[in-house]
Amino acid sequence: MTLDLFADQPALEPTRQPLGAHAVLLRGFALPFVGAVWPAVQAVLAAAPPRQMLTPGGRAMSARLSSCGARGWVSDARGYRYSATDPATGQPWPVMPAPLRQLAEAAAAEAGFAAFDPDACLINHYGPGARMGLHQDKDERDFSQPIVSVSLGLPAVFLWGGPRRADRALRVPLAHGDVVVFGGDGRLHFHGVAPVAAAEHPLTGAARINLTFRRAG
Repeated sequence: MTLDLFADQPALEPTRQPLGAHAVLLRGFALPFVGAVWPAVQAVLAAAPPRQMLTPGGRAMSARLSSCGARGWVSDARGYRYSATDPATGQPWPVMPAPLRQLAEAAAAEAGFAAFDPDACLINHYGPGARMGLHQDKDERDFSQPIVSVSLGLPAVFLWGGPRRADRALRVPLAHGDVVVFGGDGRLHFHGVAPVAAAEHPLTGAARINLTFRRAG
């Protein structure tokens, strides 16, 4: 069962909306950064195109994934893990562009995590119908660092659960430029993304791009 938490209308000015202990939605926070962030994202994706990875059970994930930074997240028959190299090319992942790091650090500081030092940025490409099931981000070594999740392009519904998979999840509408930050007691809460509705966005076209910053090592 899920609960609707907010109306599906983006705020005109950045606003802060708590989701729970040490978890906050910063509506519109990324908008002033988009002019520098979007070309940097496109450059990363040109060097490391997003692709559908397989779960350890052999299922194709519906969202396509790429990464930048010292480490990238990968999934295959060997399991979920971070790797210093792109398995598709054998080359190191693209360096995390400065505009992305600046956005991540600023959002984390706004949410109360001033010492955030991300070394990985996962770039999820959601086409119409793509989703992400409820899961925990637990492949990182340092759980004292938060997760910073930036939404670009098409709107989506973020599912924010609790520390157990069976806990009820809030349904949180996300718009272009919204940022979710969670750490502390909320660091290992289950979360996901409901299927993305078909539409067009002037920046990203028929896609939602999600930048998820972590301290993996």
